[in-house]
Amino acid sequence: MNFDDIIALDIHTHAEEPCGCHPDDGYDDFQAGMSKYFKTWYEHPPTVRETAAYYRDRKIGCVIFPVDAERETGFRRYKNEEVAEIAAENADVMIPFASIDPHKGKLGAREARRLVREHGVKGFKFHPTMQGFYPNDRMAYGLYEAIVEEGGVCLFHTGQTGVGSGMPGGMGMRLKYSNPMYLDDVAVDFPDMKIILAHPSFPWQEEALSVAQHKPNVYIDLSGWSPKYFPKILVQYANSILRKKMLFGSDWPVITPDRWLADFEKIDIREEVRPLILKENARRLLGM
Repeated sequence: MNFDDIIALDIHTHAEEPCGCHPDDGYDDFQAGMSKYFKTWYEHPPTVRETAAYYRDRKIGCVIFPVDAERETGFRRYKNEEVAEIAAENADVMIPFASIDPHKGKLGAREARRLVREHGVKGFKFHPTMQGFYPNDRMAYGLYEAIVEEGGVCLFHTGQTGVGSGMPGGMGMRLKYSNPMYLDDVAVDFPDMKIILAHPSFPWQEEALSVAQHKPNVYIDLSGWSPKYFPKILVQYANSILRKKMLFGSDWPVITPDRWLADFEKIDIREEVRPLILKENARRLLGM
């Protein structure tokens, strides 16, 4: 990827169905719930190759990943290797991240090392609510150690989630796991780990801003919300002390870059800050 050839880098896109096969029982109901929550534009989630074509057409780069939540949801994960291989075929617009449930322990740590060394994976996505763990649980530290030693970035879902929203019992999803303050412990214990707090962290927005301000290795991505709904304090910090720590993210496919960028144009972000958020902060974070 040539950063000079793209207009932005979307740090948060999902590989929904890269294998092209029908998912497990219950997954259709889950997707229907997501569609209702986000008012999605598609009948069927786009494949990774379709995603690449969309981004290439717009001259936008993207970080793409699956989510490994097999243990907690019962849905099979999409193979990290497959996502990485398709991303490699589309390396002009795609950067592969992977996802490993930290409950997999030493097996997960070995997988992380292999994915970085053999498949060019640059980082890892964690979803504490979907994976059912507190980010500062020592159970996850062996996996974190492997990722840090391999130079990978860690991206954590924070705040409320559309997953299970409105479904009975929230589909078993427990919001408590995604309070960003738990990542303060992780940032202390792993000062060399590059940490991204994903999404405006409702209802814990100020906690997220506090952690990102206090810990030099913590960033925030702005995915999952249209910018027109950003709380005032988030815009204030993006324009000032955290201007070099904010990252453009859409949450594709539930929110498209077209929609996000159009709404971003309309909010009160300083002109000198816009290019930082859209790609320069990500360039520095990813070492590209």
